[in-house]
Amino acid sequence: MSDIEPRAGEADDGHTHERDCLNCGARLVGDFCHACGQKAHVHRTLAAFWHDLAHSVLHFDGKLGRTLPLLAWKPGELTRRYIHGERARFVSPIALLLFSVFLMFAIFSVVGMGLDTAEFRNSGADVRAALAEEREDLKALREARQMAVKEGNAAEVKQADEAVRGAEQAITALDRYLSVDGYGGTQIVAATTGWKRIDEGIKKLNENPALALYKIQANAYKFSWALIPISVPFVWLLFLHRRRYRQFGPYDHTVFVTYSIAFMSLALIVVTMVQPIGGLGWLAVAVIVIPPLHIYRQLRGAYELSHWSAAWRTVALLLLTFVTTTLFLFLLLALGILA
Repeated sequence: MSDIEPRAGEADDGHTHERDCLNCGARLVGDFCHACGQKAHVHRTLAAFWHDLAHSVLHFDGKLGRTLPLLAWKPGELTRRYIHGERARFVSPIALLLFSVFLMFAIFSVVGMGLDTAEFRNSGADVRAALAEEREDLKALREARQMAVKEGNAAEVKQADEAVRGAEQAITALDRYLSVDGYGGTQIVAATTGWKRIDEGIKKLNENPALALYKIQANAYKFSWALIPISVPFVWLLFLHRRRYRQFGPYDHTVFVTYSIAFMSLALIVVTMVQPIGGLGWLAVAVIVIPPLHIYRQLRGAYELSHWSAAWRTVALLLLTFVTTTLFLFLLLALGILA
């Protein structure tokens, strides 16, 4: 019998009415197989296909609808309930993180990644070429001034002085432009690590910060999962000094961190989409207010902390964010994303 022909027990409408599970062969009792968990009846229709797609990708079965409101406003409750065993009701932290990364890729591909890297290279090259030309002109003007001084021509000396000052001001302005706009005027990272790949990345970051930051933005989301193993040890350290909190193990901290990163990723997506409407002022307020507030509420709810305990740990985590971000940056440099 052909694989596309109706199987035994299948009606013409694409609905099956089998007595044994089509996945493992176990005798069916109820709407789901007691052995493997598959639904008892498989629908071979296009409507069923699109339903399965929505169910698998967007969790339209209700998990996403139950998870996102708690993640946004009661992240501590969500974390605690998931750790304590309520797994079927909510999207798992790693699945939510993968979903946010997928969505981030889609959104950034449309609105956030429309820049051409050649634009940064050409802009930097043009400015450097102009700077080199100005320096050659300054050299020629100084030689002309010296000649006028030897000839004793006061008027030409005065004109040469004005021309030299103009060239010096132009060079200063171009140097400042390179420094401020990120084309190699100053060192962003002055340290070296001794690791060739990382030091090469630091060199490129210093040579053209604008291009380097663009490449980091374009690739960081692909490796956002690495923030989990980087961050968990720091969260663990915050609870090490009190015996009552040692009940929380690596798994609990991992769930906490993963939900937190997933929220920050989703918040970044929302901010990216509404930024053209709200402007940079609104964006600055969101960046300053949302992360600390969310971390505080998640800490207080997940670990059942007092206001003071949650507050100082929030401050500590915000400070440690600079450490984790630096380690994450070094990881990206080690992976050669600036090559």
